Amino acid sequence: MPEPTKKDETPNGQPEESVAPDSNGAPPLPEISLEVSPPPEAVAEGKEPVETDGKKPEPPEPEPLQAVVAKEPPSPTENGSNQPQPGGVGVKEQAESANSTVKEEGPCSPPPPDDDAAATTCPSPTPPTEDANSLKKLSIELPNDSVPAMGRKDSVWSLGEGQAPEELEKPVDNPPLSILLIEKPQSGTVQLGGDITFVAKVEAKDLLRKPTVKWFKGKWMDLASKTGKHLQLKETFDRVTKIHTFEMHIIKAKENYAGNYRCEVNYKDKFDSCSFDLEVKAEQSSQTLDIRSAFKRSSEGQEDAGELDFSGLLKRRDQREPKQQEETPEVDVWEILKNARPDEYETIAFKYGITDLRGLLRRMKKIPKEIKKSEAFAKKLEPAYQVDKGGKIRLVVDLADPTVELKWYKNGQEIRPSPKYIFEHKGTQRIMVINNCSMNDDAAYSVAAGDEKCSTELFVKELPVKIVKGLEPVKTTVNERIELECEVSEEGAQVKWMKNGVEVPTGVRSRYRVKCEGTKHFLVIDDASREDTGTYSIMATGGTSEAHVQVDLKPLKIYQDLQDMTVLLGQPLKLHCEIYPGNVPGRWYRNGQLIQPNDRINIIHRNKVHRLEIEACSLHDSGDYTFVPEGYSQTLCAKVHVIDPPRLHLDSLNFPDNTVTIVAGNKLRLEIPITGEPTPRVVWMKGERVILDSGNRVRAETYGDQTSLTIDVTEREDTGNYKIVLQNEAGEATASVKIKVVDIPDPPEAPLVPSVGGDWCTMTWDPPKYDGGSAILGYFVERKKKQSSRWMRLNFDLIKETSFEPKKMIEGVPYEVRIFAVNAIGVSKPSEPSKAFTPLAVTSEPTMLVVDDVTDTTVTVKWRPPETIGAAGLDGYLVEYCIEGSDDWVVSNKELTEKTRYTITGLSPGAKILVRVKAINAAGASAPRTLQHSILVKEVIEPPKIRVPRHLKQTYTRRVGEAVNLVVPFMGKPRPKVNWLKEGKPIDPAHVSIRNTDCDSIIFIRKAERSHSGNYVMSVQVENHDDTAVIDIQIVDLPGPPQCVTIEDVWGGNVALAWTPPKDNGNAPITGYTIQKADKKTMEWYTCIEHYHRNCIAITELVVGNEYFFRVFSENMCGLSEAATQTKKSALIVKEGMQVKQPEYNDHDFKEAPKFTQPLINTFAIAGYNATLNCSVRANPRPKVIWMKNKIAIIDDPRYRMFSSQGVCTLEIRKPSPYDGGLYSCKAINDLGEAQVECKLEVKGGFTFYELLQRGVPLHLIDKYMNETKIVEQEK
Repeated sequence: MPEPTKKDETPNGQPEESVAPDSNGAPPLPEISLEVSPPPEAVAEGKEPVETDGKKPEPPEPEPLQAVVAKEPPSPTENGSNQPQPGGVGVKEQAESANSTVKEEGPCSPPPPDDDAAATTCPSPTPPTEDANSLKKLSIELPNDSVPAMGRKDSVWSLGEGQAPEELEKPVDNPPLSILLIEKPQSGTVQLGGDITFVAKVEAKDLLRKPTVKWFKGKWMDLASKTGKHLQLKETFDRVTKIHTFEMHIIKAKENYAGNYRCEVNYKDKFDSCSFDLEVKAEQSSQTLDIRSAFKRSSEGQEDAGELDFSGLLKRRDQREPKQQEETPEVDVWEILKNARPDEYETIAFKYGITDLRGLLRRMKKIPKEIKKSEAFAKKLEPAYQVDKGGKIRLVVDLADPTVELKWYKNGQEIRPSPKYIFEHKGTQRIMVINNCSMNDDAAYSVAAGDEKCSTELFVKELPVKIVKGLEPVKTTVNERIELECEVSEEGAQVKWMKNGVEVPTGVRSRYRVKCEGTKHFLVIDDASREDTGTYSIMATGGTSEAHVQVDLKPLKIYQDLQDMTVLLGQPLKLHCEIYPGNVPGRWYRNGQLIQPNDRINIIHRNKVHRLEIEACSLHDSGDYTFVPEGYSQTLCAKVHVIDPPRLHLDSLNFPDNTVTIVAGNKLRLEIPITGEPTPRVVWMKGERVILDSGNRVRAETYGDQTSLTIDVTEREDTGNYKIVLQNEAGEATASVKIKVVDIPDPPEAPLVPSVGGDWCTMTWDPPKYDGGSAILGYFVERKKKQSSRWMRLNFDLIKETSFEPKKMIEGVPYEVRIFAVNAIGVSKPSEPSKAFTPLAVTSEPTMLVVDDVTDTTVTVKWRPPETIGAAGLDGYLVEYCIEGSDDWVVSNKELTEKTRYTITGLSPGAKILVRVKAINAAGASAPRTLQHSILVKEVIEPPKIRVPRHLKQTYTRRVGEAVNLVVPFMGKPRPKVNWLKEGKPIDPAHVSIRNTDCDSIIFIRKAERSHSGNYVMSVQVENHDDTAVIDIQIVDLPGPPQCVTIEDVWGGNVALAWTPPKDNGNAPITGYTIQKADKKTMEWYTCIEHYHRNCIAITELVVGNEYFFRVFSENMCGLSEAATQTKKSALIVKEGMQVKQPEYNDHDFKEAPKFTQPLINTFAIAGYNATLNCSVRANPRPKVIWMKNKIAIIDDPRYRMFSSQGVCTLEIRKPSPYDGGLYSCKAINDLGEAQVECKLEVKGGFTFYELLQRGVPLHLIDKYMNETKIVEQEK
């Protein structure tokens, strides 16, 4: 337990001090009257008595004295004493009595001038009192000068420098607010021998690890090394509130436990601390102490010479009798202090009952002093010296008169020269060297030169004894010898042996022996037992060392271990094991519970053999069996498993033949009891499929003594045999259960309608594939109009057959019918509706059948539609023919034709045939219409005739690049021969395509050029008959620019221009010119005049001071020329009489060949909805954009719209059809080059043959499109 700290220290370690100077700052009054009344409570508790004057008691003004301490705090030693530190004042404290409550501070001496020493308060001892109520009156006169005080080791009071008044007047800084502690330990009071707990809490919300907490007593004593039976430290952490709780428990408090304590918390760069006080209340005693008799040196010249026997006083406190206080006369204490040596100050203070000696000495020091110059010493000894134990120290004085005889003294005894004390002379200096300093050299030294004398204090600092080699852990068995060895840093050092925090007894009768060999210390245990197990430690003044000693029993040898056993229910059980030593008893346990022998259980122990026998095993005998040898932690274990074959009890179902019948949709749960040990594994199977316990609708579950099959919603698929398999270690059992699920029948398949009349139909159907486990009783029939959602039942009595004939239907209205099947469970779901059928009648026969054309192998007939068609409409016509004289009619068209004209092919020339036509609709074929007379298959010659279209009778004009597609119809039989000539020469098929049919000829030019212009002659010939026609085609293009543009004259704001016609007029006459001007600064062109017909012009209204360029475009029927001719020189418009020469600049060439910045993208379009193709091109000069489909330019086609804005080119396809699909290209051309991009367009949703024919698409293109559509469908 730590020693008590100074009672008068404040929590923050600063002394309490107050100074009350006079109004003018002068020293205090020369006479002070003090009344000292030290009550017994003050003596017992260490409190200072209250100072009052002789007549009127006033509030005391405490004047705390200061003690100079070292910069570094003293280190604790074994007996709690403080050793002096270099440059400071040594303090020694002894507290040998546990019941002592008086606190003492060691002697204090002034520090060297260069040291920065900290001030601390020293408590004033209480003088002895003869009467508790008596008062002392002292009359003290303050002289104007005083002698410097020199302290001794046995002085209680400090003669150090006090604090300056300006330092005392400084405000005390408030301590910083707590940053870690959320709950601080509070000061407390405890009765002597009682317990008390101090609690500190730290919030860990923002901390990553546990903070470090230290508990201190006073300033320096760390309580972590003082834990034991009187002091315990505890740490806990609450994970919910995230709070660390640190507790310090003081158990059976003693009086010396009182004092100031401190709790410090550290976490990385954060720090927090809190001070608190502990007060220990003891039983009050009326006896007083004779303090004067206690303040004496215990021995003179011994090792502990100079120490006050204060602890002896505390021990004999209760043995002394109170003495009567005697009256003392008034004395002049100031004169006594003035003439006394510093080492006599405390004696004077005790003698005259001065409790505030330090305050009186501080006031005395403030009085101006007259320093008397020494006649013998030029330089005296320092007030105090300090040296480490074993070191060397030099004491030096400087003499004013070197001839004076000098003597050295130690504690008043003269020192003689020896190897330890060496005297040296160096000029006027006299030096005493002390070698190998020990604790005996810690004393008061003085030197006498004639009648003068100076003294000093020598403090020897004893170094702490450190542990060089620590204890090592020991592990042994009983009856062995244990020897713990430890080596310390010094020989003969005092150490203390501890076991589990309690000092080891080393008396004569103790089992423990302690021996010391030099720096080695030993703790010996001759005959070890298990009670010697524990943690042993050795304590020295410089540290501790501990080690764990483990004493175990002799090792247990197992000759035969317990074996795991599996026993059938009702069979005997025998467990057997052999161990060494054989005389070791043991206990048997089953599942952790002790087994006691009885009529059924027998426990046998013979030497090394231990046996457990059970006559007939029950299920309760299963478990983990353990044999525990007494005194050993080792156990022998085995598992006993009692098994029973599985059984399945189907009698509880009460179903005949184990068959369960249930209606579909209901819930089924079969529970079957089972037995067996261990609990058998149950598997439900339907066929080869295992039913799992994790199924959603169908699942098998097992609960201890029963298994169950659950079907939440039964279905027809659940019908079948279910197999149950039980397995465990004892065997296997199987059984089967049949489940029959009855349900409504499946719906029949969709009915068929084989025949339909005007208001009736015939329907048939097949029975349903599944009758629901019950026979079909009949059927219900319903019908509805196709556009309606309301079904109407046609029969209320069940129909036993599978056919029915509904009647009373409306002709031309589509109907649907469906069937319901009925069994004993209920009505099935309806069947799928039949295909829609319409009660219809056939049409009347076609009318006006005539012959249209006859050739050598074909006959063409035409007719008119029937007069009466009816609600079924008309699907087409069927044409049949037969050879005259036979009744074998041959169908000419395998597929119905919708046209009223048809050509019968493949006939033999010269044959006679009869022809008839039938109208076909959904109700069937109408009555045939037959030609009245037979037809002779022979062709009739018809002279050829060309029918030139009106627009081709004049010159046909097209632009370069456009397509030329001319259709010229003609007549003649048989098929005429067609021939084309251009300018009297045959046409080159590589440039012009010509396609001929039976009735027309088509001339096609994909991309017209100017060379295609000319007269084209078409001739048609049938045998000796022929006909001709001439078609004039003119291909025109944009004209070229004018050849030369010159500035003829410049006057005022006018410029005269002239130019020559272009060389190339574009195969069309020039219709005019367009003139533009541009300012040289901006080069932005503005049109001056358009459609100008002459070759010269005067441009007016030009701005004076500007310089202009001019350019001219030529124009024909196609438009302006792509390029323009610009004047080489510029025209400067100047004022008359002034001419300014403008500098010439080279213009930047912005010309660029076409380049597509955004290409075309493959696109899908929907037939009938507009589609657009977009791309962007960059070029200078502006390019000519041409759109192409399948590499054929798109020109003057109303289905296409082309746009170009800011380089963005757009092609809009209006209501495209599948024919419009293909490869589309966009080409941009200017003088510097050309560029082209392509994409594919696919149009989804096609047209029929008839729709394409109505749109005017040529027959060969329709045929090609239909073939492509069929190929695509086959690929899909």
